Amino acid sequence: MKNTLPWLHPERTQLLLDALAQRVLVIDGAMGTMLQTYKLEEDGYRGERFAEGHDAQHAHAHHGPGCDVKGNNDLLSLTQPEIIKAVHNAYLDAGADLVETNTFNSTTISQADYHLEHLAYELNREGARLARECCAAAEAKTVDASPSPGARPSLAGLSNKPRFVIGVLGPTSRTASISPDVNDPGFRNVTFEELVAAYSEATRGLLDGGADIIMVETIFDTLNAKAALYAVAQEFARRGAQVPIMISGTITDMSGRTLSGQTAEAFYYSLRHARPLSIGLNCALGATELRAYVDAIAQVADCYVSAHPNAGLPNAFAEYDETPEQMAATIGEFASSGLVNFVGGCCGTTPAHIRAIADAVRDVKPRALPAAAHMAAA
Repeated sequence: MKNTLPWLHPERTQLLLDALAQRVLVIDGAMGTMLQTYKLEEDGYRGERFAEGHDAQHAHAHHGPGCDVKGNNDLLSLTQPEIIKAVHNAYLDAGADLVETNTFNSTTISQADYHLEHLAYELNREGARLARECCAAAEAKTVDASPSPGARPSLAGLSNKPRFVIGVLGPTSRTASISPDVNDPGFRNVTFEELVAAYSEATRGLLDGGADIIMVETIFDTLNAKAALYAVAQEFARRGAQVPIMISGTITDMSGRTLSGQTAEAFYYSLRHARPLSIGLNCALGATELRAYVDAIAQVADCYVSAHPNAGLPNAFAEYDETPEQMAATIGEFASSGLVNFVGGCCGTTPAHIRAIADAVRDVKPRALPAAAHMAAA
């Protein structure tokens, strides 16, 4: 069955599909790792807008200046947009084809930790807008005045290295499948309906801000992901148009399973109904440890496959030691073995890692789609 909704951005989506047919595409690296280098304190996170409290328009008793916001990286899209743009630009300059929005925790559920639920829509819209602005600027540097023979007429004169915005929907800070109370296994601290409402608002913001793709990522609980995909589908139906969907799970340890207990193959089969552009894995493990699970998905997936691992496993100081050269060699092997279509980096990765990875996969053929692929782009 083929999806019937038209593309929201048909020209950009066609550029993406054309690029995927030709090469392995490179996703950016870690936003948080880069933001840590700025060593911002509380006032840096608050900026001018929140210097006197959380928001003058939402001056509830518990929204006073006493609630710290340091560490709320998503808030920097509003208070330090130039820093967010600098990170995006560094990854684009390093060779990234796609940049992820700074919206990993931009849901009402996750922002509730900072009493900033009311900013969820704005955080997503601005996160996507900033990324879109950076991608447009990068594309302007590589406009092809004389496209190659056989190029689609409608795409003539456009950038010969298009860049794409991945609108990120993170996993939230709660899980619908597992009780947070070991003494009450039936207890849940979030409902499916609450997750759908949170993801709906976030999706609306990402699309309004100009996201080319929606990615449900770092999935540790497949039920959370199902809520996200349901919310995304509802928003597409409301608009009468869609963008491609990427899905990326996380294998939490060497058991080879997600936190909610699924193997990589089971994870894929549980979510293939969404007809994603791609499905893959990110976070938790380094590239070496992740390889077997990426391979498992590549053997069964009838869509594109992605992998953006951490820079190795964390050391005793929770830091990541894998060098760009080490990581690029491993991910280069992913590509040469025909496992992947998208590669990038998660925790601990920097523009240096992304540059090395981009170099490693530059001339490698992407994983071929099975003939019977039924993804949304088919």
